[in-house]
Amino acid sequence: MRVAVIGTGYVGLVSGACFSEFGTQVVCVDKDAEKIARLQGGEIPIYEPGLEELVAQNVGSGRLSFTTDLSAAVAEADAVFIAVGTPSRRGDGHADLSFVFAAAEEVARALPAAGTRFTCIVTKSTVPVGTGRRVAEVLARTRPDLVLGRDYDVASNPEFLREGSAIEDFMRPDRVVIGVESDPAREALKALYRPLYLNETPIVSTRLETAELIKYAANAFLAVKITFINEIADLCEQVGGDVQQVARGIGLDGRIGSKFLHAGPGYGGSCFPKDTLALVRTAQEAEAPLRIVETTVEVNEARKLAMAERVVAFLGGQAPEGEAQGSGGPGALAGKTIGLLGLTFKPNTDDMREAPALAIVPHLQAAGASLRAYDPEGMTEAKKLLEGVTWCADPYETAEGADCLVLVTEWNAFRNLDFQRLKQIMAQPALVDLRNVYDPERLQKAGFQYSGIGRGKSVPTAPANLTVVSSRLAG
Repeated sequence: MRVAVIGTGYVGLVSGACFSEFGTQVVCVDKDAEKIARLQGGEIPIYEPGLEELVAQNVGSGRLSFTTDLSAAVAEADAVFIAVGTPSRRGDGHADLSFVFAAAEEVARALPAAGTRFTCIVTKSTVPVGTGRRVAEVLARTRPDLVLGRDYDVASNPEFLREGSAIEDFMRPDRVVIGVESDPAREALKALYRPLYLNETPIVSTRLETAELIKYAANAFLAVKITFINEIADLCEQVGGDVQQVARGIGLDGRIGSKFLHAGPGYGGSCFPKDTLALVRTAQEAEAPLRIVETTVEVNEARKLAMAERVVAFLGGQAPEGEAQGSGGPGALAGKTIGLLGLTFKPNTDDMREAPALAIVPHLQAAGASLRAYDPEGMTEAKKLLEGVTWCADPYETAEGADCLVLVTEWNAFRNLDFQRLKQIMAQPALVDLRNVYDPERLQKAGFQYSGIGRGKSVPTAPANLTVVSSRLAG
């Protein structure tokens, strides 16, 4: 088979590289000539473990190539995957489908003459329910000479790739979902995914609308799960429970499962925030509101600021007259230096989209704190989005002179730090662990004041100039 992938963003590039690893001829297309030139030169524009090597290997074998010539790529393709961005529209939360429809129109114009060959046009981008039908309308309007079901058909093949482990997710997925309504389209996609089928990967074949909804429902459920354990963590702090033990206790239940039960500063990234919001809007328009998802969105947004307030409360800054201690108001952290470990929304990616750090950093700065920060892969992107931060080369430079360290992202590089060394270079040994990576006992023995998430009501006594507050966080 020959495949054309329209869009060389995260989904398009990973999908194209993985399809070529199956032995398929793949051409990845993008309008950005500079980006294509970088890819042709072996430069990968995103950080994803193993992707650079996979691309190089398949470019070298001749199975994977990059071009700006959409017409040539589509004319020779048996399947065309539309993998362009679908960002949230500002103000209303709806997914912006303008790139999808523009790509569909270009693809339509590039399709071969009627009766020449069958082409399966596949939406790989995450799109709201009904988008596949609208893509079919664009194709029919643009190329009325072609016959749906004979010359082409539209399918949905949502992706379930986790940033940081996308190649593994593509090569060994839990399932492959294909939304199709004609035998030629179904057979084309089954042929493309046959290497996975031989490994007994379930292939779920549905109608277009069902496939589109599966993607949103999956992401919304996981977002709810994250938000649920975050609120349980807040309850633990009030009643003396340990959220990690609660998570283990319920995660061992086969009906629940242990994944996505890690308390922290809330979800971020390119998928969960925009997909939950888009699903909420779709449900509202269909007059079938999803109250659980609506609440999840609200609670998650509040939680990011609540994590910044946790740091303010931990440091017990001198709030201006008339404001409560730890209120996060102007001047509450005047003269304090805080070191941030990690900035990306999760480890093993350079993605800063909707990262909790984007809310935490300006809030701490508004309280008067000076910030130092380090992230193993996200510094380039973070510098574009955050101002007034001192950027450091490693965790130890970040800790120099700091009144407190805050673990924001649980990179492996932070899991075994030399705390005696940190103690010597910090202004005072204090750490707020927003990911529950560290053992509180170990930190206490090292002489650190420590605050985790949902780890019981009692909090270690702070130094004389610190006031530790363990109150329930909003959200």
